[in-house]
Amino acid sequence: MRILLAEDEPKVAEHVRLGLVAEGYAVDVAVDGDEALWLAQENAYDALLLDVTMPHKDGFTVVRHLRRRQITTPVIFLTARDDVEDKVRGLDAGADDYLTKPFSISELLARLRAVLRRQRPQSATVMRVGDLELDLVSHEARRAGAQIPLTPREFALLEFLIANSPKPVSKTAIVEHVWDQHFDSETNVVNVYVNLLRKKIDRPELPPLIHTVRGVGFALREGPP
Repeated sequence: MRILLAEDEPKVAEHVRLGLVAEGYAVDVAVDGDEALWLAQENAYDALLLDVTMPHKDGFTVVRHLRRRQITTPVIFLTARDDVEDKVRGLDAGADDYLTKPFSISELLARLRAVLRRQRPQSATVMRVGDLELDLVSHEARRAGAQIPLTPREFALLEFLIANSPKPVSKTAIVEHVWDQHFDSETNVVNVYVNLLRKKIDRPELPPLIHTVRGVGFALREGPP
């Protein structure tokens, strides 16, 4: 999943970014409110993590702008301001949650998972295609009952493919959702990761699930290509 983190303190931003990347999230970082607003309008994010006190535009202002433009991406405020009035103001502005600094990365990840689950209650916490299962809470994958070890990036790629199944997704769409804004789109890393997934999921004794759709990209689905 792709996350926008807006935080003007470089050390805090890097600490949070690394914690999210370690869990398989693709993370774009904005250093002020103007940049956060521009990125949130230009890209399809799964969630926004916004500091309240930022240069140019504060987090409250950013969220109000987004909601007026019918952009309903979930928002969690990250802030040192813990007054009840500030929390109420943030939630009324359109945020989904409010986390007071200092906080642990594990708590942030738990709140992020909770917000994302509310956005897609129909899928609950387990995604399935045929005999393939992906548990979004435990970060475990299984096929035909056997556990499949995945790196965080492989997990993120598989989650994106399952979420779009049975439709094919382009390499561009994969890059936008699985890697951050600094990714070099000219590399063949998408092909590399798809092949890594194939080796783990499409074992010789099982029918293939990951298919190459010529001229389009890749699809994860049961049945022939």
